[in-house]
Amino acid sequence: MIVVARIANSRQFMTSQPIHPHSKRSSQIVRVSVESGDDAPAPSFPIVGIGASAGGLEALEQFLGKIPPNSGLAFVVVQHLDPTHKGMIVELLQRVTPLPVAEVKDGVKVEPDHIYVIPPNRDLSILRGALYLLEPAAPRGLRLPIDFFFRSLAEDQQANSIGVILSGMGSDGMLGLRAIKGKAGAVFIQTPASAKFDGMPRSAVDDGQADVVADAAELPARIIAYLQHLPTLNEPSYAPSSVNDPSGLEKVLVLLRARTGHDFSLYKKSTLYRRIERRMSLHQLPQIGDYVRYLRDNPQESELLFKELLIGVTRFFRDPGVWEQLRTDVLPALLATYPEGSALRAWVAGCSTGEEAYSLAIVFREVVQNLSPAARYSLQIFATDLDHDAIDKARIGAYPANIAADVGEERLQRFFVQEEHGYRISNEIREMVIFAPQNLVMDPPFTRLDLLSCRNLLIYLEAELQKRLLPLFHYSLNPGGVLILGSAETIGDATDLFTPLPGRNRLYERSDQDTRSELAGFSSTFTRPRGAATSVGNTAPATLVSPHSSPSTSSLQVLTETQLLLHHCPAAVLTNDKGDIAYISGKTGKYLEPAAGKANLNIFAMAREGLNGALHSAFAKSLRQKTTVSVNSLRVGTNGGTQYVDLTVRTITAAPGSRDMVLVVFGDVSHRSETPALALPDPLGTHHARLGALEDELKQCRDELHITREEMQSSQEELRAANEELQSTNEELQSTNEELTTSKEEMQSMNEELQTVNHELQAKVDELSQASDDMKNLLNSTDIATLFLDDNLRVRRFTNQTTTIIKLIPGDAGRPVTDLVTELDYPQLADDVREVLRSLIFHETQVPARDGRWFTVRIMPYRTQDNRIDGVVITFADITLAKAQEATLREALAALQGRFAEQSEELDRARTLEGVLTKAQSILEQRLASIAK
Repeated sequence: MIVVARIANSRQFMTSQPIHPHSKRSSQIVRVSVESGDDAPAPSFPIVGIGASAGGLEALEQFLGKIPPNSGLAFVVVQHLDPTHKGMIVELLQRVTPLPVAEVKDGVKVEPDHIYVIPPNRDLSILRGALYLLEPAAPRGLRLPIDFFFRSLAEDQQANSIGVILSGMGSDGMLGLRAIKGKAGAVFIQTPASAKFDGMPRSAVDDGQADVVADAAELPARIIAYLQHLPTLNEPSYAPSSVNDPSGLEKVLVLLRARTGHDFSLYKKSTLYRRIERRMSLHQLPQIGDYVRYLRDNPQESELLFKELLIGVTRFFRDPGVWEQLRTDVLPALLATYPEGSALRAWVAGCSTGEEAYSLAIVFREVVQNLSPAARYSLQIFATDLDHDAIDKARIGAYPANIAADVGEERLQRFFVQEEHGYRISNEIREMVIFAPQNLVMDPPFTRLDLLSCRNLLIYLEAELQKRLLPLFHYSLNPGGVLILGSAETIGDATDLFTPLPGRNRLYERSDQDTRSELAGFSSTFTRPRGAATSVGNTAPATLVSPHSSPSTSSLQVLTETQLLLHHCPAAVLTNDKGDIAYISGKTGKYLEPAAGKANLNIFAMAREGLNGALHSAFAKSLRQKTTVSVNSLRVGTNGGTQYVDLTVRTITAAPGSRDMVLVVFGDVSHRSETPALALPDPLGTHHARLGALEDELKQCRDELHITREEMQSSQEELRAANEELQSTNEELQSTNEELTTSKEEMQSMNEELQTVNHELQAKVDELSQASDDMKNLLNSTDIATLFLDDNLRVRRFTNQTTTIIKLIPGDAGRPVTDLVTELDYPQLADDVREVLRSLIFHETQVPARDGRWFTVRIMPYRTQDNRIDGVVITFADITLAKAQEATLREALAALQGRFAEQSEELDRARTLEGVLTKAQSILEQRLASIAK
């Protein structure tokens, strides 16, 4: 994933006063544009890109958890996501930060104090502070979203870009960090030891791009401290009128020259200021005088500043338009001026880690193959750089797997060899390039060149030094040679030395001037052809015919054959295929002699002077061709003189399972023998004899040479056949290896995606676990027994209180509820559950227990989130106390009712008496009335 932080403020300089970390001004970290001539807009805040992959969610949470709420930072999170999986990174990040988190929408403007998350199956780019989503160009498993965004970030924000790498597998992001460093940005890396997966952090550290290496939780504070201590980035900050030490910059350069031996005084001041300021801000040094003291006291800082000034930013086929013009126009035109078989020369100045030189070699090889498969042109490339470490890396020729985005699949298969951690340049391309450390200004240049590439180096040099180098380049090139410059470089006033080639690319042809003729005397002879040996005379091999006599017991025949063998048959020896003598026939002393030292019966060790070379060749040829080989008139040294010998070698094919034998036959040439015996002085005869001896010796040498050549040709054919077989096998293995590598890369990419999904699911599981614990504690705290059953009335789960009603243990999960012992007097429980499942209407009843307790049993359907019935929930509410109180109330009511009945009877009697009295009173009143009348 990548996090991009933007620090918002529109001020053009920084205050040097300390800022309280909790004050509102603590978030107002300001940087300004570095170079007024940059095409990219100059934003008022820097941008921090953070890349991570597998294991990055944890590191990202640690990182975001340390960002203050009002930091002014904006974040864009880019992750290696499964293109078919909807990520939960938004919800997960929202838990650890108060900043709003949202998924990236195409064209959204980045705002401070916000976090944006890339959607799956998209690449992310930034242009003028707005984020844009792109369809991935690379197939799944080969995508490099971190490199893609880092490069976009570096191009868009220039020196305001900051890169951070967190946990992840592979090396994605390393090339993007180079681009950020090339634009004077800063790089912060998580400590590999603290990363869950250290592939990406370790690749960045090993590549030498890291400015700060720290734990993920410490990086935000280090970034903020870096930005707070960053001085203003415009050149007048180090002018004599604005600092206490007017010679601070010169002192830095003097110390640097003393420690490294290289003078940077003719580098552009803006470049020097920018690079020195970066080092000062990393060490939190406010004044250049402080940095001078730090540089003097820490020799290692000189080396770091030296590498900082070298700006080793490169990649394969940088600026594709340049390479396309070289491939289609420039190189074919150059080759057309040379005869086939010519060797061209090229020089890549400032080659860094070799990508530029290897790119040129690859393009040249493609051009030659397109001209004709049988074309025999060659190119010798001299690649130089000031950085010895970069040259060492270039010589190794090993590069990370993410170069696939720049090289392309076809070129990877043709010119690279797949390795465990990336790719290695093939031997075919590696042998075309010679790497060497060189100071472009101080050391002598290469000459007689057809191509000279010096890209993106002159832009960092003062105009004075550029004017010195362009005539040097002119001197180095042949007439019609081509100079290749970077996209931001020109030849300036050197229009009389170079002519621009058609097109927008910075390609120039050397002007043909008379002064160039002075170099005609500098010739270079690499090899001197040897004269071919003349053909050997007609030496028809003599066939050795072995006599095959029929078996006979006649003594006369035996005597005759013995005498013939002793006096008339040539001397011969029988050896094995290694030359060890097994049998000797006749007298061989004139041809063989024992070697000094330990006894050795090998024919090659015993051969006399003049015989050994021809014997070796004839012996090997006879064994190889299974035929008879004859060599005539060999001049062989004897004791005190010379003799001429005919040599015949014949291979005797052995029976299956045994080794072949070789018969070597020696024959004297009597009329050519020479001895040192006394002879009459005859100057003319001696001269002719000497001439004849020389002719014979020459003929012998020619015969030996001819045999040697035949043997060599035979060996070459065998080696060629073996080589073809090995190449075929190698191609098959390479094809298999490429398939396995592709599968491995796809599996690694899927593994990273699964790691991300796993972290998201793990976070969700943690949430669910927390929710489950909360629910369990809630149910237990209500003191209501709860039983969960599935559709088949099997126990799913239960609360602790349920065990006091139904005899349950944790192992009863999955058992039917009808098999369990219960304290309730409720035999129709199963029937009521089935009725609730059928009607989906809850059921409630009061049930007594055998121990006198009473429970309200409530049976309800179990509904899932998608409104699906998946069993029932039974709750048992203890109402024993309520039942006891009900019984007490019933007894009290019965007593009241009895008393009320008694009182009712007395009331009835009183009412009866009252009636009687009323009636008596009426009678009395009637009587009194009658009396009164």
